[in-house]
Amino acid sequence: MQFAQSISAKLNIRTAQVEVVMSLLEEGSTIPFIARYRKDKTGNLDEVQILAIQDEAKFLKEFTERKAFIEKSIAEQGKMTDELQAKLDKAITVAELEDIYLPYKPKRRTKAQTARENGLEPLALLLLEQKDVDFAAEALKFINDNVKSADEALQGARDIIAETVNEDAEVRAKVRKVFETEATLQSKVVPDKETEGIKYKDYFDFSELISKVPSHRILAILRGFLEGYLRIGISPNEEATIELIETRYIKGMSNCNEQIRKAIKDSYRRLLQPSLETEFRTLLKQKGDEEAINVFAENLRQLLLSSPLGSKRILAIDPGYRTGCKVVCLDEKGELKKTSLIYIHEGNKQYEAEHIIKDLVATYDIEVFAIGDGTAGRETEQFIKKLNLGLPVFLVNEDGASVYSASETAREEFPDQDVTVRGSVSIGRRLMDPLAELVKIDPKSIGVGQYQHDVNQFRLKERLDQTVISCVNAVGVNLNTASKHLLSYVSGIGGTLAENIVKYRSEIGKFSSRKELLKVPRLGGKAFEQCAGFLRIKEGENPLDASAVHPEAYPLVQQMAKDLSVDVKTLIGNDTLIKQIAPKKYVTEQIGELTIKDILNELQKPGLDPRSEVQQFEFANIYKIEDVTVGMVVPGVVTNITRFGAFIDIGVKQDGLVHVSEISHTYITDPNEALKLNQHVQVKVLEVDIARKRIALSIKQTQEAPQRQQRPQQQFKGPQQNFKKREPEPALPMNDALAMLKKKFGK
Repeated sequence: MQFAQSISAKLNIRTAQVEVVMSLLEEGSTIPFIARYRKDKTGNLDEVQILAIQDEAKFLKEFTERKAFIEKSIAEQGKMTDELQAKLDKAITVAELEDIYLPYKPKRRTKAQTARENGLEPLALLLLEQKDVDFAAEALKFINDNVKSADEALQGARDIIAETVNEDAEVRAKVRKVFETEATLQSKVVPDKETEGIKYKDYFDFSELISKVPSHRILAILRGFLEGYLRIGISPNEEATIELIETRYIKGMSNCNEQIRKAIKDSYRRLLQPSLETEFRTLLKQKGDEEAINVFAENLRQLLLSSPLGSKRILAIDPGYRTGCKVVCLDEKGELKKTSLIYIHEGNKQYEAEHIIKDLVATYDIEVFAIGDGTAGRETEQFIKKLNLGLPVFLVNEDGASVYSASETAREEFPDQDVTVRGSVSIGRRLMDPLAELVKIDPKSIGVGQYQHDVNQFRLKERLDQTVISCVNAVGVNLNTASKHLLSYVSGIGGTLAENIVKYRSEIGKFSSRKELLKVPRLGGKAFEQCAGFLRIKEGENPLDASAVHPEAYPLVQQMAKDLSVDVKTLIGNDTLIKQIAPKKYVTEQIGELTIKDILNELQKPGLDPRSEVQQFEFANIYKIEDVTVGMVVPGVVTNITRFGAFIDIGVKQDGLVHVSEISHTYITDPNEALKLNQHVQVKVLEVDIARKRIALSIKQTQEAPQRQQRPQQQFKGPQQNFKKREPEPALPMNDALAMLKKKFGK
């Protein structure tokens, strides 16, 4: 518990809670398990807080290891002093550590090192003393084989001073503070790249304080820089910053002052400014990455938790024009029963297509149609609806279906089927259970990100995996039907155990109880503890196996039932009986009141899926961008949310953009404050650019603005105070915003 107090102070979580979480993590407990089944120990900390503790502990461990390395390096040089050790002990950031270490850090040969080897350090020290001496005459004393003149001697002395200034931890801290508050991010177009880099036009002559520039703008500028269209720079006002440094080094009036000023200016331009520019460019990239990753993770969470249709017999269609529409029939478990191919866009083949569809519906007792929303999706939807079969028709987001169909996972599931069949199956299964199907696809291919290919890929994968794990465990998994890919995300399982579970399941037919998991090869007591509560067995030996009640609490539930003179099966779902149970009566050292309340809630609605029910949606009678006109109000579905706005599918192949300023009548900075993925909305068309296939939309203009209430005038006593009006963040230009997600446009 080495870092518990530091973590407690930073996260504002009690030290005892932090210690418990760190202890559980060290024991091998997962975040979902701790959050769900160890509430009494942690004081009801949620997954976000537990993850924050884990991340902070990781940072402090790395910080401590770096500090130990620096101390060892300085000690080995024989330069460690009590004062230096005190500075290292006082440092709380990596930047502070590195500033202290900089003078002792092994480095490539520098001008200052050469000057010292040429014996010029005494001259540098003489200049820094700033006594009224004839420095030109003094410089003559340092002429030797390597120093040919007084000017060369003075230049060498200034090089030493410049390096001294650069390695001064106090100077670096002050200049870093200036960068934080006053530096601007500037970008200019590379000469002769204006036409080629036109999509970055808004950044051809751009400047904004780094403390205010939003993350999506940072990533756009950095992408333009990496693609060779922009030049970028980060710096505060040079003159003011140099003057700040001079206040530390210039003492009184001396004829040596000018030499020191030259050295300071050289130090800032050659060493300090480039060093801090690199540091802040990295920090800005990290800021942009984290924001983009947060956006992606939140969108992914919403997508994974999309409403499931449930177990239905589905006819799924992957639409197409020239190559036809691939049709598959799935049973209630998502098993492939039949495949076919129809052509609905050729008049002479439509009758045959109608016959095939009606025959499949009758033969396989189809309950629902699922149609991919890509190319020819709307036309296929209309064809099916005109058959008047009385069955619900759903358009299903097919982003990533082609990625899945060509993957090793799909080949394992359907070795004898081609990619078109696999894609159709994926579309049908997505409607049935989005979570179970989407976990098979790399999240980056699902189409809900913002700059996902520009950010730190390791950090992105780490965060997206955490999101998938959280969602899977929040919903729970059917042990007898889940794929190995879905099982691999269950708390405590992973890839190897998931394969072992599926293999064992195929041998025994199906699991009849959770305790059978202990017979799975390599699945021991710890793994069972972590995973059992998240796995469901419907119609098993023990009715509690279908719930989120953990097996460790079964004896407690049995005691509750016994005290009420009923069996467990009778107790489950019986509100009258459950309300008679007093939680405090059953508190033990192992199970506290918070857990008991969770158990009682679960007994009321065992195995309840936290996801909402799927709802049908109907697009307007428009099919292509040419059908869209300014001013029309149409229904749409939110398909992607970014920091600058939301993309809305209105049924014309190109998603429209609702800028953040057009979402709500109230001021918002994050579209997630007002919208969720897959939400059904009404939008008004503001602009249509057919040539560039872009549509600008508004949500707030379809709604009445709330009337402001008149506030009674109040009398304020005391001196008048001036309040600074909060200015909204500058809106992202439409051209820039739309260019950011090329995948959505100009496909």
